[in-house]
Amino acid sequence: MRDAYDFIEFRQKVETLLLNWTTIPPTREAYLDAAKDLTAWRTRRNHVGLWVIPPLMVTSTIDDGWGHGLEIIEKLAQSAGVHIHPLGLMQPSHVILEACWRIRPHFLGLTVLQFDSDDQLTEILHGLPASTRLIAGGAAFQYDTGFAERTGTHVAIQNGTAFLRFLLDGSVKIPYPE
Repeated sequence: MRDAYDFIEFRQKVETLLLNWTTIPPTREAYLDAAKDLTAWRTRRNHVGLWVIPPLMVTSTIDDGWGHGLEIIEKLAQSAGVHIHPLGLMQPSHVILEACWRIRPHFLGLTVLQFDSDDQLTEILHGLPASTRLIAGGAAFQYDTGFAERTGTHVAIQNGTAFLRFLLDGSVKIPYPE
């Protein structure tokens, strides 16, 4: 078992990264490089990340065939210690829901680009296990300020920085040492 100092040290690394990103907004490459560096640091130290028992996140897109944003979220989540179960791009609701009921993740991470995805997203939200929270981002959330509220999305994320902040700020109620 790691002692509290190990967790504090890792949290400080993530805090420093986020502080740097407030002065210079990161590019896609900067997000991926930061995730790679954090993961390498954890690997060298055999460190689990932000939690003693890592959360599990299922990821997918419903209307995004490229998945660039999803890749950033997956890499940042992994670098923080989240276990990722990727479903892939352009998945229908029933595939996403079946996986969530079978795997029972803490989170479902989705990117949503199209403004007409309300019905599909609402269907997914109403079909999720009660213990799974939806974390979603993408153009639909960025450019339609009412999209998250209309669909009932649990957590709408604007970018990779906001996602990493969400993980760090204790929004993820997974045990870690006192």
